[in-house]
Amino acid sequence: MARATAIGEALRGAGISDVLDDTTTRALYSSDASLYRVPPQAVVRPREIDEVATVLEVCRRHGVPFTSRGGGTSVAGNAVGPGVVLDFSRHLGRVLQIDPEARAATVQPGVVQSELQRAAAPYGLRFGPDPSTHNRCTVGGMIGNNACGARTLGYGRTSDNVLGLEVLTGAGRHLSLPDDAPVLESLRRLVLDHLATIRTEFGRFGRQASGYALEHLLPENGFDVLRFLVGSEGTLGVVTEATVRLVADPAVRVLVALGYPDIATAGDAAHALLGFTPTACEGLDSRIVDVVRARRGPAAVPPLPRGAAWLFVELSGDDAGEVLARASSLEHAVSAVDSLIVTDPGKAAQLWRIREDGAGLSGRSPAGLPAHSGWEDAAVPPERVGEYLREFESLLTRYGVTGYPYGHFADGCIHIRLDVPLEIPGIFREFLFAAGELVASFGGSMSGEHGDGRARSELLPLMYSPTALRLFGAVKAVFDPEGLLNPGVLVDPVPSDRDLRVPAAQRVQDGLAFRYTGDGGDFTQAVHRCTGVGKCRADTAGLGGVMCPSYLATREEKDSTRGRARVLQEMLNGTLVTGSWRSPEVHEALELCLACKGCASDCPTGVDMATFKSEVLHQSYQGRVRPVTHYTLGRLPRWAALASRAPRAV
Repeated sequence: MARATAIGEALRGAGISDVLDDTTTRALYSSDASLYRVPPQAVVRPREIDEVATVLEVCRRHGVPFTSRGGGTSVAGNAVGPGVVLDFSRHLGRVLQIDPEARAATVQPGVVQSELQRAAAPYGLRFGPDPSTHNRCTVGGMIGNNACGARTLGYGRTSDNVLGLEVLTGAGRHLSLPDDAPVLESLRRLVLDHLATIRTEFGRFGRQASGYALEHLLPENGFDVLRFLVGSEGTLGVVTEATVRLVADPAVRVLVALGYPDIATAGDAAHALLGFTPTACEGLDSRIVDVVRARRGPAAVPPLPRGAAWLFVELSGDDAGEVLARASSLEHAVSAVDSLIVTDPGKAAQLWRIREDGAGLSGRSPAGLPAHSGWEDAAVPPERVGEYLREFESLLTRYGVTGYPYGHFADGCIHIRLDVPLEIPGIFREFLFAAGELVASFGGSMSGEHGDGRARSELLPLMYSPTALRLFGAVKAVFDPEGLLNPGVLVDPVPSDRDLRVPAAQRVQDGLAFRYTGDGGDFTQAVHRCTGVGKCRADTAGLGGVMCPSYLATREEKDSTRGRARVLQEMLNGTLVTGSWRSPEVHEALELCLACKGCASDCPTGVDMATFKSEVLHQSYQGRVRPVTHYTLGRLPRWAALASRAPRAV
């Protein structure tokens, strides 16, 4: 193991108890759910809120960057950083209070969204926003990215559901919002000096998530610093506590599935359905459904209407007759190829599960190649979705790239992972700029909900004027004058193709124990199947899942399938973890892997950690004497057979 880092020693000297700066931990946190690899100098898992201020002060004193992290499910590289990464999910994940009369909850930033839902459920309440990663993403992370989810039409974005925040700015100032908003006089002056820019360039449509949400600071919007900070991706402040709005869950939900000949036609139809007041309207390509059938069997997908693409439209309310009548009216008012009304909650849940696993299921392209995030959640005005999808398909053809589009079509937000050949220098960045120019021509946003992060911050000049970009820098200087909070994101961005994880890995194809036929015979490609969506960190109790039992027991990242994959990826990179099968970091990460193959069945990207562990053990011990336990336990069938022949005691 590498020696302790200087910032790690400084943090321990300041009394921070849970500081991890060994190479295994730094490997675990080197990536999130994005393409980016940025090993931190140290990881801190604060036990008390007061420790957050101390960590921030130590970082300021030493000039070390500071990045907040929740569940590590950020797909744009928002949750990785080169300095100290603060993981709130380990110790600061409590629901502090549920106030059913005020319909509000006060939570710590590391609370998992589904845990908040469970705490609110006995009161007939829920937190509205529901991203597909709801069973492992944290509320702090949702605030950082202004998460939305499938039911934004019914419940709004995270910024619409936050009532109060306790925030530490990059300068160490404590803000209790909304009460302390008036003290930010320098921010108010900046806004007043740029009213024309903000009024014309910001808040043009609901899913304009790129950049800072400056429209909330306009005088006519009440100088709402609280809503402005939501979605600032940890570049302005650190959330230490949040009070969020709770809503009543409707008594009745009905899913209307509408079939269309292609995904663009589904996009044409989506915005017209808003008149039926849906809580969700999601677009899905048939190829993702085909992946589910192939991987989990035909029974995994309930009957669907005819078509090659679908809109899943959810209607809800408290009167079953009214909801069903609205569903029938919708079914007869649209020009779909076919339609189906699903009232069975179990069948509806199966269909929604396909959508929830979209990021993982689309991790392999239609051509069978690895498909990557990066250009993952662009958004256009909802009425232009179909038109945009046709133009985007032409762009993909021009670059020879494929992927499965899906997403929040009635909101204008389209998700897709693409098999851009990362091994060709420059092609990823070239494609991002071409795609960004296309979205900008539609009046759209580089990001519709996941934030810009390292993937898209460099693209902001395509949609914002130089004046607006300078304003971003001035706003950051108000909150974070030394530029320590999540550097390289939004302001002074790093190049979008710097620090890419996959191209930096060494290819390993020769002398392997297993064939990895689905990955071109390449162990490296097989290990990089893990995109980091983090389903292995989800609490799957009651949902029939089995991944990952060792993580559920320890709640340690190194015992998750994702954590193990990250350490193997670092081994293949060969800089932080030396490129050896016998690296102690690798064996530490694999130690508690039960080889149960739960990941092989449950991981949406098809990671098979049991096979990887077998490969590591084979490569580590071939031609060498193994530990005694390998011989005793590995030969249990032989010992049992011998024992069966022994004389029985009378």
